[in-house]
Amino acid sequence: MNRKKNNLKIIVIVALACVLVAGIYLYSKLYTPASSSAPPALFLVKRGMSFNAIARGLLKEGFLKETRGIKIAAFLKGAHKKIKAGEYELSAQMTPMALLNALVEGRTKSYPVTFPEGYNIKEIAALIEAKGLGSKDDFIKHTMDAKAAADFGLKGESLEGYLFPDTYSFTKVATLEDIIRKMVATFKAVYVREFQEEAEKQGMTTLELVTLASIIEKETGQVDEMPLISAVFRNRLRKRIRLGSDPTVIYGIKDYNGNITKKHLLTRTPYNTYRNYGLPPGPIASPGRAALQAALNPADVSFLYFVSRNDGTHKFSNTLKEHNRAVRKFQKRRRRNVKK
Repeated sequence: MNRKKNNLKIIVIVALACVLVAGIYLYSKLYTPASSSAPPALFLVKRGMSFNAIARGLLKEGFLKETRGIKIAAFLKGAHKKIKAGEYELSAQMTPMALLNALVEGRTKSYPVTFPEGYNIKEIAALIEAKGLGSKDDFIKHTMDAKAAADFGLKGESLEGYLFPDTYSFTKVATLEDIIRKMVATFKAVYVREFQEEAEKQGMTTLELVTLASIIEKETGQVDEMPLISAVFRNRLRKRIRLGSDPTVIYGIKDYNGNITKKHLLTRTPYNTYRNYGLPPGPIASPGRAALQAALNPADVSFLYFVSRNDGTHKFSNTLKEHNRAVRKFQKRRRRNVKK
Protein backbone atom coordinates (compact mmCIF):
# COMPACT_ATOMS: atom_id res chain seq x y z
CA MET A 1 0.00 0.00 0.00
CA ASN A 2 2.75 2.41 0.99
CA ARG A 3 4.62 1.47 -2.13
CA LYS A 4 1.62 2.38 -4.30
CA LYS A 5 1.29 5.72 -2.50
CA ASN A 6 4.96 6.42 -3.02
CA ASN A 7 4.67 5.56 -6.71
CA LEU A 8 1.63 7.87 -7.03
CA LYS A 9 3.52 10.71 -5.33
CA ILE A 10 6.44 10.22 -7.71
CA ILE A 11 4.07 10.30 -10.71
CA VAL A 12 2.40 13.48 -9.45
CA ILE A 13 5.76 15.15 -8.75
CA VAL A 14 7.06 14.17 -12.20
CA ALA A 15 3.85 15.43 -13.84
CA LEU A 16 4.05 18.72 -11.96
CA ALA A 17 7.71 19.05 -12.88
CA CYS A 18 6.85 18.43 -16.54
CA VAL A 19 4.09 21.04 -16.40
CA LEU A 20 6.48 23.50 -14.73
CA VAL A 21 9.21 22.85 -17.29
CA ALA A 22 6.68 23.14 -20.13
CA GLY A 23 5.39 26.38 -18.63
CA ILE A 24 8.88 27.83 -18.33
CA TYR A 25 9.62 26.73 -21.89
CA LEU A 26 6.41 28.27 -23.24
CA TYR A 27 6.99 31.48 -21.30
CA SER A 28 10.52 31.79 -22.60
CA LYS A 29 9.37 31.23 -26.19
CA LEU A 30 6.39 33.60 -25.97
CA TYR A 31 7.81 36.40 -23.84
CA THR A 32 11.53 36.60 -24.61
CA PRO A 33 12.33 39.38 -27.11
CA ALA A 34 15.01 39.00 -29.74
CA SER A 35 16.88 42.04 -28.42
CA SER A 36 16.95 44.37 -25.43
CA SER A 37 18.12 47.45 -27.31
CA ALA A 38 16.80 47.47 -30.88
CA PRO A 39 15.22 50.59 -32.46
CA PRO A 40 11.78 50.39 -34.09
CA ALA A 41 11.68 49.45 -37.77
CA LEU A 42 9.03 49.02 -40.45
CA PHE A 43 7.69 45.62 -41.48
CA LEU A 44 5.29 45.10 -44.38
CA VAL A 45 2.63 42.39 -44.41
CA LYS A 46 1.40 42.11 -47.98
CA ARG A 47 -2.13 41.07 -48.84
CA GLY A 48 -2.40 37.29 -49.11
CA MET A 49 0.87 36.51 -47.26
CA SER A 50 0.81 33.16 -45.45
CA PHE A 51 1.53 33.00 -41.72
CA ASN A 52 4.73 31.03 -42.34
CA ALA A 53 5.94 33.66 -44.80
CA ILE A 54 5.23 36.39 -42.23
CA ALA A 55 7.11 34.46 -39.52
CA ARG A 56 10.10 33.96 -41.83
CA GLY A 57 10.04 37.65 -42.69
CA LEU A 58 10.06 38.65 -39.01
CA LEU A 59 13.03 36.32 -38.46
CA LYS A 60 14.90 37.66 -41.49
CA GLU A 61 14.37 41.29 -40.41
CA GLY A 62 15.65 40.55 -36.91
CA PHE A 63 12.38 40.91 -35.00
CA LEU A 64 12.62 37.25 -33.91
CA LYS A 65 15.47 34.98 -32.85
CA GLU A 66 13.46 31.98 -34.06
CA THR A 67 9.97 31.37 -35.42
CA ARG A 68 8.94 28.70 -32.91
CA GLY A 69 7.67 31.16 -30.28
CA ILE A 70 5.36 33.12 -32.56
CA LYS A 71 4.09 29.90 -34.13
CA ILE A 72 3.19 28.54 -30.68
CA ALA A 73 1.49 31.84 -29.85
CA ALA A 74 -0.48 31.74 -33.10
CA PHE A 75 -1.55 28.15 -32.40
CA LEU A 76 -2.72 29.02 -28.86
CA LYS A 77 -4.66 32.08 -30.10
CA GLY A 78 -5.92 30.50 -33.33
CA ALA A 79 -4.39 33.50 -35.12
CA HIS A 80 -2.87 31.97 -38.25
CA LYS A 81 -5.46 33.58 -40.53
CA LYS A 82 -6.25 36.67 -38.47
CA ILE A 83 -3.20 38.78 -39.29
CA LYS A 84 -4.06 41.99 -41.12
CA ALA A 85 -2.12 43.32 -44.10
CA GLY A 86 -0.33 46.60 -43.68
CA GLU A 87 2.89 48.33 -42.74
CA TYR A 88 3.82 47.97 -39.07
CA GLU A 89 6.31 49.77 -36.87
CA LEU A 90 7.79 46.92 -34.82
CA SER A 91 10.83 46.37 -32.63
CA ALA A 92 13.01 43.41 -31.72
CA GLN A 93 12.40 44.50 -28.12
CA MET A 94 8.81 43.27 -28.53
CA THR A 95 8.13 39.71 -27.42
CA PRO A 96 6.79 37.18 -29.94
CA MET A 97 3.38 37.44 -28.24
CA ALA A 98 3.43 41.24 -28.47
CA LEU A 99 4.43 41.06 -32.12
CA LEU A 100 1.59 38.67 -32.86
CA ASN A 101 -0.94 40.85 -31.01
CA ALA A 102 0.13 43.90 -33.03
CA LEU A 103 -0.33 41.98 -36.30
CA VAL A 104 -3.68 40.48 -35.31
CA GLU A 105 -5.07 43.78 -34.04
CA GLY A 106 -3.94 45.53 -37.22
CA ARG A 107 -1.93 48.29 -35.56
CA THR A 108 -0.65 49.43 -38.94
CA LYS A 109 1.25 52.60 -39.69
CA SER A 110 -0.75 55.12 -41.72
CA TYR A 111 0.29 58.18 -43.67
CA PRO A 112 -1.67 61.46 -43.76
CA VAL A 113 -2.48 62.86 -47.20
CA THR A 114 -4.16 66.26 -47.64
CA PHE A 115 -6.20 66.88 -50.77
CA PRO A 116 -6.79 70.65 -51.01
CA GLU A 117 -10.08 72.23 -52.00
CA GLY A 118 -10.24 72.89 -55.71
CA TYR A 119 -8.12 69.95 -56.86
CA ASN A 120 -9.49 68.10 -59.88
CA ILE A 121 -9.12 64.38 -60.52
CA LYS A 122 -5.85 64.75 -62.42
CA GLU A 123 -4.31 66.80 -59.61
CA ILE A 124 -5.55 64.33 -56.99
CA ALA A 125 -4.09 61.48 -59.07
CA ALA A 126 -0.71 63.21 -59.28
CA LEU A 127 -0.63 63.70 -55.51
CA ILE A 128 -1.52 60.05 -54.90
CA GLU A 129 1.33 58.95 -57.16
CA ALA A 130 3.75 61.39 -55.48
CA LYS A 131 2.84 59.89 -52.09
CA GLY A 132 3.56 56.38 -53.38
CA LEU A 133 -0.04 55.25 -52.99
CA GLY A 134 -0.71 54.22 -56.58
CA SER A 135 -0.42 55.02 -60.25
CA LYS A 136 -1.71 58.38 -61.49
CA ASP A 137 -2.98 56.84 -64.73
CA ASP A 138 -4.75 54.01 -62.91
CA PHE A 139 -6.46 56.47 -60.55
CA ILE A 140 -7.71 58.54 -63.48
CA LYS A 141 -8.94 55.37 -65.20
CA HIS A 142 -10.86 54.37 -62.05
CA THR A 143 -12.56 57.75 -61.64
CA MET A 144 -13.03 59.42 -65.03
CA ASP A 145 -16.11 57.71 -66.42
CA ALA A 146 -19.86 57.72 -65.82
CA LYS A 147 -19.85 54.13 -64.57
CA ALA A 148 -17.55 55.11 -61.70
CA ALA A 149 -20.13 57.68 -60.56
CA ALA A 150 -23.06 55.31 -61.12
CA ASP A 151 -21.38 52.60 -59.05
CA PHE A 152 -21.64 54.97 -56.07
CA GLY A 153 -25.19 56.02 -56.91
CA LEU A 154 -24.06 59.44 -58.16
CA LYS A 155 -24.99 61.38 -61.30
CA GLY A 156 -22.32 62.72 -63.59
CA GLU A 157 -19.78 61.92 -66.28
CA SER A 158 -17.19 60.91 -63.69
CA LEU A 159 -16.38 61.15 -59.98
CA GLU A 160 -15.15 64.71 -60.50
CA GLY A 161 -16.39 66.84 -57.60
CA TYR A 162 -17.30 63.85 -55.44
CA LEU A 163 -13.80 63.15 -54.05
CA PHE A 164 -14.10 65.26 -50.93
CA PRO A 165 -11.10 67.48 -50.10
CA ASP A 166 -9.78 66.65 -46.65
CA THR A 167 -6.85 65.11 -44.79
CA TYR A 168 -6.99 61.32 -44.90
CA SER A 169 -4.83 58.55 -43.45
CA PHE A 170 -3.93 55.65 -45.72
CA THR A 171 -1.77 52.59 -45.16
CA LYS A 172 0.84 51.36 -47.63
CA VAL A 173 -1.43 48.48 -48.64
CA ALA A 174 -4.46 50.68 -49.34
CA THR A 175 -5.67 50.08 -52.89
CA LEU A 176 -6.87 52.82 -55.22
CA GLU A 177 -10.36 51.43 -54.72
CA ASP A 178 -9.93 51.88 -50.95
CA ILE A 179 -8.85 55.51 -51.42
CA ILE A 180 -11.67 56.34 -53.83
CA ARG A 181 -14.25 54.62 -51.61
CA LYS A 182 -13.11 56.60 -48.56
CA MET A 183 -13.13 59.96 -50.36
CA VAL A 184 -16.59 59.40 -51.86
CA ALA A 185 -17.94 58.15 -48.51
CA THR A 186 -16.66 61.34 -46.86
CA PHE A 187 -18.37 63.45 -49.54
CA LYS A 188 -21.65 61.62 -49.04
CA ALA A 189 -21.50 61.93 -45.25
CA VAL A 190 -20.77 65.67 -45.40
CA TYR A 191 -23.34 66.31 -48.14
CA VAL A 192 -26.18 64.43 -46.45
CA ARG A 193 -25.45 65.93 -43.04
CA GLU A 194 -24.88 69.54 -44.07
CA PHE A 195 -26.30 70.32 -47.52
CA GLN A 196 -28.85 67.83 -48.86
CA GLU A 197 -31.93 69.18 -47.09
CA GLU A 198 -31.35 72.79 -48.16
CA ALA A 199 -30.47 71.76 -51.72
CA GLU A 200 -33.75 69.87 -52.01
CA LYS A 201 -35.67 72.88 -50.65
CA GLN A 202 -34.11 75.03 -53.37
CA GLY A 203 -34.80 72.45 -56.06
CA MET A 204 -31.11 71.82 -56.78
CA THR A 205 -29.84 68.34 -57.57
CA THR A 206 -26.62 67.09 -56.05
CA LEU A 207 -24.92 67.35 -59.45
CA GLU A 208 -26.07 70.96 -59.94
CA LEU A 209 -24.97 72.06 -56.49
CA VAL A 210 -21.57 70.39 -56.67
CA THR A 211 -21.01 71.76 -60.19
CA LEU A 212 -21.79 75.33 -59.14
CA ALA A 213 -19.73 74.97 -55.95
CA SER A 214 -16.76 73.67 -57.94
CA ILE A 215 -16.80 76.76 -60.18
CA ILE A 216 -16.98 79.03 -57.14
CA GLU A 217 -14.06 77.11 -55.60
CA LYS A 218 -11.91 77.61 -58.69
CA GLU A 219 -12.82 81.29 -59.10
CA THR A 220 -11.64 82.42 -55.67
CA GLY A 221 -9.52 81.26 -52.77
CA GLN A 222 -11.10 83.90 -50.51
CA VAL A 223 -13.82 82.29 -48.41
CA ASP A 224 -15.50 85.64 -47.68
CA GLU A 225 -15.83 86.27 -51.44
CA MET A 226 -17.49 82.95 -52.20
CA PRO A 227 -21.09 84.14 -51.46
CA LEU A 228 -20.48 87.12 -53.81
CA ILE A 229 -19.16 84.88 -56.59
CA SER A 230 -22.14 82.59 -55.99
CA ALA A 231 -24.50 85.56 -56.29
CA VAL A 232 -23.00 86.58 -59.65
CA PHE A 233 -23.44 83.09 -61.10
CA ARG A 234 -26.91 82.54 -59.68
CA ASN A 235 -28.02 85.97 -60.91
CA ARG A 236 -26.68 85.09 -64.35
CA LEU A 237 -28.38 81.70 -64.37
CA ARG A 238 -31.67 83.31 -63.39
CA LYS A 239 -31.36 85.98 -66.12
CA ARG A 240 -30.24 83.46 -68.77
CA ILE A 241 -26.81 85.09 -69.13
CA ARG A 242 -23.84 82.86 -69.90
CA LEU A 243 -21.64 82.26 -66.86
CA GLY A 244 -18.44 83.27 -68.68
CA SER A 245 -16.13 81.45 -66.26
CA ASP A 246 -12.49 80.98 -67.26
CA PRO A 247 -11.97 77.90 -65.01
CA THR A 248 -14.72 76.02 -66.85
CA VAL A 249 -13.07 76.80 -70.19
CA ILE A 250 -9.70 75.65 -68.85
CA TYR A 251 -11.23 72.38 -67.63
CA GLY A 252 -12.42 71.63 -71.16
CA ILE A 253 -8.99 72.22 -72.73
CA LYS A 254 -7.24 68.90 -73.30
CA ASP A 255 -3.62 70.05 -72.95
CA TYR A 256 -3.86 73.36 -71.12
CA ASN A 257 -0.42 75.01 -70.82
CA GLY A 258 -1.31 77.69 -68.26
CA ASN A 259 -2.20 80.41 -70.77
CA ILE A 260 -5.84 80.94 -71.70
CA THR A 261 -6.28 82.53 -75.14
CA LYS A 262 -9.07 84.15 -77.14
CA LYS A 263 -9.15 81.01 -79.26
CA HIS A 264 -9.86 78.94 -76.15
CA LEU A 265 -12.76 81.25 -75.24
CA LEU A 266 -14.23 80.88 -78.73
CA THR A 267 -13.79 77.10 -79.04
CA ARG A 268 -17.04 75.29 -78.32
CA THR A 269 -16.65 72.51 -75.75
CA PRO A 270 -19.21 71.19 -73.25
CA TYR A 271 -17.39 73.17 -70.52
CA ASN A 272 -17.06 76.50 -72.34
CA THR A 273 -19.47 78.74 -70.43
CA TYR A 274 -18.62 81.66 -72.74
CA ARG A 275 -20.36 79.74 -75.55
CA ASN A 276 -22.93 77.64 -73.66
CA TYR A 277 -25.79 78.69 -71.43
CA GLY A 278 -26.36 77.25 -67.96
CA LEU A 279 -24.05 75.09 -65.90
CA PRO A 280 -21.47 72.83 -67.54
CA PRO A 281 -22.29 69.10 -67.61
CA GLY A 282 -20.50 68.41 -64.33
CA PRO A 283 -18.10 69.66 -61.67
CA ILE A 284 -14.63 70.91 -62.63
CA ALA A 285 -12.95 70.18 -59.27
CA SER A 286 -13.64 69.07 -55.70
CA PRO A 287 -15.35 71.87 -53.79
CA GLY A 288 -14.92 72.20 -50.04
CA ARG A 289 -17.51 73.02 -47.40
CA ALA A 290 -17.25 76.80 -47.84
CA ALA A 291 -17.90 76.65 -51.59
CA LEU A 292 -20.85 74.26 -51.14
CA GLN A 293 -22.25 76.56 -48.47
CA ALA A 294 -21.82 79.59 -50.71
CA ALA A 295 -23.51 77.84 -53.65
CA LEU A 296 -26.59 77.37 -51.48
CA ASN A 297 -26.38 80.78 -49.79
CA PRO A 298 -25.42 83.51 -52.27
CA ALA A 299 -25.01 87.06 -51.02
CA ASP A 300 -28.07 89.28 -51.37
CA VAL A 301 -26.59 91.46 -54.14
CA SER A 302 -27.39 92.17 -57.80
CA PHE A 303 -23.84 91.82 -59.13
CA LEU A 304 -23.47 90.26 -62.59
CA TYR A 305 -19.71 90.70 -63.16
CA PHE A 306 -16.39 90.44 -61.41
CA VAL A 307 -12.74 90.85 -62.34
CA SER A 308 -9.53 90.02 -60.52
CA ARG A 309 -7.78 92.83 -58.64
CA ASN A 310 -4.55 90.84 -59.13
CA ASP A 311 -4.18 90.39 -55.36
CA GLY A 312 -6.40 87.34 -54.85
CA THR A 313 -9.59 89.41 -54.50
CA HIS A 314 -12.14 90.64 -57.04
CA LYS A 315 -13.96 93.80 -58.06
CA PHE A 316 -17.72 93.22 -58.45
CA SER A 317 -20.01 95.22 -60.74
CA ASN A 318 -23.71 95.49 -61.53
CA THR A 319 -23.43 96.65 -65.13
CA LEU A 320 -21.26 95.84 -68.11
CA LYS A 321 -20.14 99.48 -68.27
CA GLU A 322 -18.88 99.35 -64.68
CA HIS A 323 -17.25 95.99 -65.33
CA ASN A 324 -15.40 97.17 -68.44
CA ARG A 325 -14.10 100.15 -66.53
CA ALA A 326 -12.83 97.83 -63.77
CA VAL A 327 -11.26 95.50 -66.33
CA ARG A 328 -9.35 98.36 -67.92
CA LYS A 329 -8.19 99.61 -64.54
CA PHE A 330 -6.89 96.32 -63.26
CA GLN A 331 -5.47 95.12 -66.57
CA LYS A 332 -3.55 98.40 -66.82
CA ARG A 333 -2.29 97.95 -63.29
CA ARG A 334 -1.27 94.36 -64.04
CA ARG A 335 0.68 95.42 -67.14
CA ARG A 336 2.41 98.13 -65.09
CA ASN A 337 3.37 95.58 -62.43
CA VAL A 338 4.69 93.19 -65.08
CA LYS A 339 6.92 95.95 -66.51
CA LYS A 340 8.36 96.60 -63.06
